[in-house]
Amino acid sequence: MKEKNKYIRTEILAGISSFLATFYIIIVNPAILSETGMPFPALVTSTVLVCSFGSIAMGLYAKNPFIIAPGMGLNAFFTYTAVLGLGLSYEAALGAVFWSGVLFLILSILKVRDKIVHAIPHALRYAIAAGIGLFICFIGFQNAGFIVDDVVTLVHIGSLKNPICITFLIGLVITAILIARKVTGAMVIGILVTTILAWPIGRWWGDASLVNYGVPTVVNYTGIFSMPDFSLFLKINFIDSIQYAFLPVIFVFAFTDLFDSLSTFVGLAEASGYKDEHGNPKNLKKSLMVDAVITIFSGLVGTSSGTVYIESAVGIREGGKTGITAITAGLLFLPFLFFSPLLSIVPSIASSIALVLVGSFMMKPLTKINWSMPDEAIPVFFTMILMPLTFSITNGIIFGFLSYSLLKLFSGKKQELNPVLLLINLLSLLYLWF
Repeated sequence: MKEKNKYIRTEILAGISSFLATFYIIIVNPAILSETGMPFPALVTSTVLVCSFGSIAMGLYAKNPFIIAPGMGLNAFFTYTAVLGLGLSYEAALGAVFWSGVLFLILSILKVRDKIVHAIPHALRYAIAAGIGLFICFIGFQNAGFIVDDVVTLVHIGSLKNPICITFLIGLVITAILIARKVTGAMVIGILVTTILAWPIGRWWGDASLVNYGVPTVVNYTGIFSMPDFSLFLKINFIDSIQYAFLPVIFVFAFTDLFDSLSTFVGLAEASGYKDEHGNPKNLKKSLMVDAVITIFSGLVGTSSGTVYIESAVGIREGGKTGITAITAGLLFLPFLFFSPLLSIVPSIASSIALVLVGSFMMKPLTKINWSMPDEAIPVFFTMILMPLTFSITNGIIFGFLSYSLLKLFSGKKQELNPVLLLINLLSLLYLWF
């Protein structure tokens, strides 16, 4: 009984950790999508519904500790390319999300997505895990103001005299020490301590007005209660979204979501060891089914595609191994249909600490790479480095696949290529063309 209680406590703490690392999406997703003219309060509601129901479904059906939320990058494509760039109405863009989910569901039922995962070479699986680690680490440092824009070098270290950066570094050190000492719930404690340390910013010292991607960098109390807004529910346009001119939009939605979800499943499995006897992510088929259904659900409730989140690694690092972790996180999202203003209390510098540290943990699979084989080492390097440099998991995957196939072909190892891998290369080229 004592061991069972410890196991449940660990899973719940892991769920809390994943939620705290992911909750920013409730603010960020509406901030991006609202530029299409969609009402911000309604976007908060639809985002919470996708996060909550998606994560709970992942836990109950797939029994995996993975969090579902509207994908970053997919929401940007929805806003800046589909609506503002190509001129789709947001109703038609929601239709494109819906149809991409239907396509996913068909591919999942036919086990096409399973075959794609099985076709990914082990070297690229390790690279995907490491690349995602670098990517979320970069996001964490950027959100904390430790890495900033530079007109000459593109990026530069931020001012170490800035109260926001100082608070982040103190919180980072405290959390790292707690982890090194194997303190249970170290991530949660670190986030809460950093939130308390950030309270004086803008009140006693420093500037409280700075935001990153619409998320306050400091503690910003704006109230407690707000009623949910369901005005985007079923605002979808099924017909206009399948016009011939807009079919590339559905393809890009589908392709990006496909590789974001598959690469995240593979990356989390490699980083955590959460694999079956064949070396593939556990309960993969059910996980992909949940991902497909939630993408359809996203279009119906009024937001961009839902997908598995790389921040799930935070909960896995805390010991989350079952669906209880995802269910816990999903239940924690649900109250924010009514209490979304409370999210502004936890600043981005607090959740950024988890991203940076988890990024470091995801480097472990690189020890399995045979760096003396250029035909594998070079694609691995391209895969992991291009994710943060292009700010896209999909781009890293694409150039990893393309370089791997080319080097194997011209180094006399074409027998190591399979038809599914060649099909992935073709789809990758189509994606780059669009």
